[in-house]
Amino acid sequence: MQEQQVRAIFLSDIHLGTRGCQAERLLDFLRHHESQYLFLVGDIVDFWAMSRGIHWTSTQNTVVQKVLRRARKGTQVIFVPGNHDEALREYCGTTFGDIRVEYDYIHQTADGRRFLLVHGDEYDQVTRHHRWVAVLGDVAYNLLVRINNGLSRIRRRLGVSGYWSLAGYAKRKVKTAVNFIFDFEDSVMHGAREKGVDGVICGHIHWATIREVDGLTYVNCGDWVDSCTAIIEHFDGRLELVQWGVTAAVPASATQAPESVGSETPALH
Repeated sequence: MQEQQVRAIFLSDIHLGTRGCQAERLLDFLRHHESQYLFLVGDIVDFWAMSRGIHWTSTQNTVVQKVLRRARKGTQVIFVPGNHDEALREYCGTTFGDIRVEYDYIHQTADGRRFLLVHGDEYDQVTRHHRWVAVLGDVAYNLLVRINNGLSRIRRRLGVSGYWSLAGYAKRKVKTAVNFIFDFEDSVMHGAREKGVDGVICGHIHWATIREVDGLTYVNCGDWVDSCTAIIEHFDGRLELVQWGVTAAVPASATQAPESVGSETPALH
């Protein structure tokens, strides 16, 4: 596939240092996309999981090297830490290896819209006030991801094509998970209105989408553990949600869940 030039790339929830990190897919995505701006919207390195045990592969190392190389060659790289790499928030306002670290950031698209970039954990009441519940949920989510990896191997042996997400299925079916997602989105959009921006680009909940909410645009980057999604900005300011490694090629709509969003490469899972 030919390399695509875009204005900006938005990535969140890569979770480097964990077994669930889909570094191979991310590296393939980066090889096919060049940009003027690269925004890392939190939970890039998973210090929570690494405190329980580090799983750092050579491919994950290559991802880090590729980001650093892009920063050296002129790509403007902005890193907004999340709750899993919150230790780096102590360095907000500083630059490391040509990468700027910011608590939040305002990005103006080519068509003049202003977007607030935040990871999103500050709008999650569980993470803010009940950290032990958040940690327990993180362990449970990682278990779902590992089970899903086993199911993917079985599906391949049976000749079943396409990507299926156990974690995504659970989120759609469990009412409390669905309610949590909508409550989170409402809270984030309330914060965006208070900032006077045109929209917000965040991560945190591993649920990629682009949708309009009362005149503002809510964008969630998704993740590179389960759904392998990114947001790209084209040179006309248009935002697109891309899921990397799914067979169907359909444009992302404002309300689609990550499993139904198209991609530009065959399945790699």
